[in-house]
Amino acid sequence: MPMVFQHGLCGDAAQPAEVFPFDLPGRCLTLECRGHGASEPGDDAGFSIAAFAEDIAAWIETLGLAPLAIGGISMGAAIALRLAVTRPDLVRALVLARPAWVTEAAPANMAPNAVVGDLLARFPADEARRRFEALDLVRDLEAQAPDNLASLRGFFARSPQPVTAALLSRISRDGPGVTRAAVAALAVPTLVIGHARDAVHPLSHAEALAALIPAARLVRITPKAESRELYRRDFSAALAQFLLETAP
Repeated sequence: MPMVFQHGLCGDAAQPAEVFPFDLPGRCLTLECRGHGASEPGDDAGFSIAAFAEDIAAWIETLGLAPLAIGGISMGAAIALRLAVTRPDLVRALVLARPAWVTEAAPANMAPNAVVGDLLARFPADEARRRFEALDLVRDLEAQAPDNLASLRGFFARSPQPVTAALLSRISRDGPGVTRAAVAALAVPTLVIGHARDAVHPLSHAEALAALIPAARLVRITPKAESRELYRRDFSAALAQFLLETAP
């Protein structure tokens, strides 16, 4: 049961692998997007959800495995959603995990990533981090979403800095480029995964997508901020059940 399972913004193939149920007779296939993992960035004009989705569509066609289950975490979920709408011939089942977008571009929840991207574009990493730590945003995230804050702090050590800055700035202001009407017309089995205590991936986004897609089921899992071990267990269990239910 092969599944294309995409990582989030500034992540890599290790992110989906962390939660994939490898005890199933399945394969977790991840294409590291431009500027992520081992993939070269190229021109940063190519940093968009649409371009990443086109890359993955071409890759799936090369693999000759379509239609198959396609999903992703955060940015990966936005890519998967776009593929389900624009390339339904490739998608047999859909997984949207911790979505950071519904359909609109530049949602308010992505503003923290944009803030970090803009700081990294203007200052050396140490100075950008110092200015970030002085923001009220940091105090709010410490109380409400510490896992998000840990990710944001990690971006200041990511290299190369110009690529990280461009990715954060461009993708945070981007969107899946699909309409609510198109999403509501999806007919594929869909699993939506969300959890509380997540300011960048609000549970309300997962709830909205689950309500919008007719064949969708919402599963709420343990927040990573509460227990990373339980988060992994819950995520993997939900994904395993869905893949078994939708197996060809």
